[in-house]
Amino acid sequence: MTELKALSPAAGLLPLTIGSVTLRENEMSALTLIAPYKGQEAALGKALDAAHGLGWPAAGATSENGAARLVWFGRNAALLVGVEPAGKLAKHAALTDQSDAWSSVTLEGAAARDVLARLTPVDLRDTVFAVGATARTEVFHMACSITRLDAESWQIMGFRSMAKTLVHDLQVAMEGVAARSA
Repeated sequence: MTELKALSPAAGLLPLTIGSVTLRENEMSALTLIAPYKGQEAALGKALDAAHGLGWPAAGATSENGAARLVWFGRNAALLVGVEPAGKLAKHAALTDQSDAWSSVTLEGAAARDVLARLTPVDLRDTVFAVGATARTEVFHMACSITRLDAESWQIMGFRSMAKTLVHDLQVAMEGVAARSA
């Protein structure tokens, strides 16, 4: 009998270091899309604070508490990352498990911003896209989420089915930035 083995979306492709930039795959933990029911936004905010110590993120922002992070994911939607949602949240919002739907990588290093600038129309300057900022945008030609983790570190999430393409596009941009520095 054949034994099936679960693989991460970018299995065998990462980590990768080119020049001063490293691309690594993030271990995927629980991912839950939270969409408040009509008129339940305030109650959901209180329930999130009580259960996870998180506030509902403003557009383009994140909220963090320990291993839990709430990432703005579009109008009236946020992605709970790192923890399973408390059951009482279901009273105020639709909860959809997204754990197997996304791939997640971290791009880090002195030239990480330059690499991303080749692939996305988002203004990545410190004054516009500070630590904790997030955007649903394109990375080359794919719909992705970009979240700034710290001064030189960015989390990029794309659909699991596009993980190989995401890694390829980031690698080509990394090579281009490294070639300019050489």
